[in-house]
Amino acid sequence: MAVTTSPYPSDALPQQAVVDVVVIGGGAAGLNGALMLARSRRSVVVIDSGSPRNAPAKAMHGFIVLDGTPPSEILRRGREQVRHYGGRVVFGEVARAEPAASPTDGVLRFTVTLADNRRITARRLLVATGLKDVLPEVPGLAGHWGRSVVHCPYCHGWEVRDEPIGILATGAASVGHAFLFRQLTEDLTYFTHGTDLDEDTRARFTARGIRVIDTPVTEVVNDQDGALAGVRLADGQVVDRRVLAVATQMQARTQGLEGLNLPVQDLPNNMGRGFASGMAGSTEVPGVWVAGNATDLAAQVGASAAAGALAGADINSMLATADTDAALHAAQGDPTAP
Repeated sequence: MAVTTSPYPSDALPQQAVVDVVVIGGGAAGLNGALMLARSRRSVVVIDSGSPRNAPAKAMHGFIVLDGTPPSEILRRGREQVRHYGGRVVFGEVARAEPAASPTDGVLRFTVTLADNRRITARRLLVATGLKDVLPEVPGLAGHWGRSVVHCPYCHGWEVRDEPIGILATGAASVGHAFLFRQLTEDLTYFTHGTDLDEDTRARFTARGIRVIDTPVTEVVNDQDGALAGVRLADGQVVDRRVLAVATQMQARTQGLEGLNLPVQDLPNNMGRGFASGMAGSTEVPGVWVAGNATDLAAQVGASAAAGALAGADINSMLATADTDAALHAAQGDPTAP
């Protein structure tokens, strides 16, 4: 098996038999959840695969104070702050996460096994694995992802303003996408790419000066410097574009988490699939919370960080109750520790 080098200094797993919380995922949600827990003097370990969703982007936008900061710098600061309060950040891929204790003993425990067979046991889990964007299978498209191929007008819109932009339709969600990007440029072309477009929508596009092309797109065309220059259609025509906006299908990262049996939910219009959650990221599985893009597929960095903070606070509250119950049982001669 190939060994992947950590992109940052990685902590060792702790020596104690059980930690309070393992956070699976080292993005904004996971690190902010870990920060809240570590500041509450909980033993917390973040397992981070080092592959954040926004890694291809040069900067993160739409989050006050940190607007324009490179994603890697935000994560570096986050790891540093978690460690400042005694938390650990461990580089690794989760191979399995599953309940560890017998269901008859009343004690919640979870075992997390990494791909290199390292193992850690936790009282509670916070799943913050994020999501992956599934792009249409158009040759040349993926190579520009996060730069000239974008998905979010709030994340990237200002940076591509006034450029010739193309909307590569993936379904019904792309219609709303078009109106948002029309706010950013006078030169917008909508490529239906095999999707349906009713007459009312076509009339609305015409009213806004949005050109519609029904001929399928066969490939992305680059200029001599490798920058995106346009798209080639099935009839051979090349339509000049400098930016393509794509409403991706968003899929929560679930690898290694099958043993938790977390419920999932679908977004409308086939936009994506994520973990179902309740208030503060609680789930139907006792002892497991989810936060960030793994459950709220539309959440940007700020919303994901906030969700992680709420989940971390809720986990700490539940642990405080469990600790008090355990102390009471011990005082009454019952050593059972929830």
